Amino acid sequence: MRGLDFSSWQTLLSTLAGLVLITLVGVGIRLLVMQRIQERRQRENRQINERLRTLIAAYKTLGGSFTGDLAVDPTHLRELRGRMGAGAEGVDPKPADSPGSDRSRRMRDAVEAALSDILLLGTEAQVRLAAQAARELVAGRPVHTHDLVVSLRDFIRMALDLDPVPADVVLPPQGPTRPAQAGGAGRGRGDRGESGGGGKGDAGGSGAGGGMGVGGMGGVGVGAGIGLGGLRGDDDPDAQPR
Repeated sequence: MRGLDFSSWQTLLSTLAGLVLITLVGVGIRLLVMQRIQERRQRENRQINERLRTLIAAYKTLGGSFTGDLAVDPTHLRELRGRMGAGAEGVDPKPADSPGSDRSRRMRDAVEAALSDILLLGTEAQVRLAAQAARELVAGRPVHTHDLVVSLRDFIRMALDLDPVPADVVLPPQGPTRPAQAGGAGRGRGDRGESGGGGKGDAGGSGAGGGMGVGGMGGVGVGAGIGLGGLRGDDDPDAQPR
């Protein structure tokens, strides 16, 4: 306060102007710092949301099944054909869940993609479990993902501020989601296409029939007009012969 001078109006105005300038500079610096902090928090929130979204998708892929065979079959089609010999092309179709089938291959591909996401965005424990599962797949041994699913579930619930799973709740082992068969959907679309084609054919037939009917009525109208004209010509005494 010793530096403030209120002896005259000029000094008072200059003092107030200095105080206002200092206040504006301080407020500007504070706003700039707050904006930077808010941008950093928003960026961190986006990263956390993207990480959680990816790990939740991996959890659904690795732990979507409770029944059936919960192991991931690492067998490739070329390996299966090599085991069966040169006559593998003429073998009977394999069951849906047999080694080397289309469903097991799609399940293996989905699990490999999920493991890759976990290796990128998972915690240290999750990365270790995912690396171990990847090594098992490379070695050609069936892989169980239950331990990795439990780790993902606990981490996701903690990140979302949810209560942990009660200790008295016993959950069955979880395994990869079994993809649905693609043939049923294709057959359904084919059936709908055939029924739609029949409907179009019926509509075309109805349209052709209607056109023929209209044409017939037009012919009758023209004939009636000619007949009436002829009658008028015969009854008119002033009509000149042609």
